[in-house]
Amino acid sequence: MATAPWAERPAHVPPERVVDFDVYNADWSTDGYHEFFARLQADGMPDLVWTPRNEGHWIATRGELIWDIFPNHADFSNHLVIVPKSVGLQDRRVPSTLDPPDHKHFRSLMDAGMGPQKIRQIEPLIRETAVRLIEGFRADGHCDFTRQYAEELPIRVFLGIVDLPLSDVDELKYWARQIVHPDGETTFEVAAKWFHDYMEPVIDARLGGDGQDLISTMINGNVYGRALTRTEMHNLSLQALLGGLDTVVNFLGFVMLDLAGDPQLRRRLASDPKAIGPAIDEFARRHAVVNVARWINRDLVCDGVELKEGEVIMLPTVLVGMDERVNACPFTIDIDRRNSRNAAFGRGPHFCPGAHLARAETRITLEEWLARIPEFELAASAELRFRSGIVGTVKGVEVKWETAAV
Repeated sequence: MATAPWAERPAHVPPERVVDFDVYNADWSTDGYHEFFARLQADGMPDLVWTPRNEGHWIATRGELIWDIFPNHADFSNHLVIVPKSVGLQDRRVPSTLDPPDHKHFRSLMDAGMGPQKIRQIEPLIRETAVRLIEGFRADGHCDFTRQYAEELPIRVFLGIVDLPLSDVDELKYWARQIVHPDGETTFEVAAKWFHDYMEPVIDARLGGDGQDLISTMINGNVYGRALTRTEMHNLSLQALLGGLDTVVNFLGFVMLDLAGDPQLRRRLASDPKAIGPAIDEFARRHAVVNVARWINRDLVCDGVELKEGEVIMLPTVLVGMDERVNACPFTIDIDRRNSRNAAFGRGPHFCPGAHLARAETRITLEEWLARIPEFELAASAELRFRSGIVGTVKGVEVKWETAAV
């Protein structure tokens, strides 16, 4: 994907709507992930633009427009959810690539293993994992939060939910990364086939069984009053694995980066755990990291320009929370903010099925970290690196603290 073709501007695209913007931005940057997207909301930038990158596609730049498109499946279909178009058409994950009403049949299977009640049952696992990781480096006075915590907790917890061995984590992370942060080493087709081959014996072993893990729950479920096809089992499993292996990892990194630079906020959360819930809402507004796309179902006019059937439009979720027309002073973390709006977990029927898990992992992380390391800061040696993609990434969040204080 890093070398996806540059497209010629179609005749119906006004020249003033063209921007050079590559969501895959394959080179690591030190300028900031959100700053990278902020230029799409610069003064004079239209609400809807077109980029020749990644085979050419539209980008909605303003929060209200993104907000309205999300639930409008009649005009903007989930038939395609990633760019470029040639890759998006290969991606058949369910339920993300299905529109209502078909979507709900498969979504219900995922919700059965990821809903609020199920997440409450695994909170002890999340807390135990968080405490063990923090205690593993607390006495050192420093850690690479990205590597030693953010890349460990969500993945360890998720592998427990799907009952897959921790020894497979490096391979799973690599292949997930090739899909959500493609760097040209391989193709979507090769990465998806690897997941297919990996899951084949897992499905064989669990099909017809009474396992309570997420994969068993999904593949042994029913849709439309029938059992799932083999292809549907694989597509559901791929959806779950990609969501569980990457998104929360990066969100936690951005949260910790904020806390490292804001002692007043840290102290408030440490002294008032009830403030953690509103803080998570504000972090989600500020640090949405997912960039999805939609297939344009018919010729239509949007923001005064023509969109053609079969074209693709990208919806960067971060641009809802960052839009000053929607949220005042959007770059400021304000946990007392009222009536804010964000699309960190999407909107409508496709609201992220992993949202309950993400919130639980973030809440427990804040509770356990601040109870043990209430005072910390970004280390002078930290080398922050950011990259865009289907999911935005931050690396190098190295923090330090006085061991006498913990």
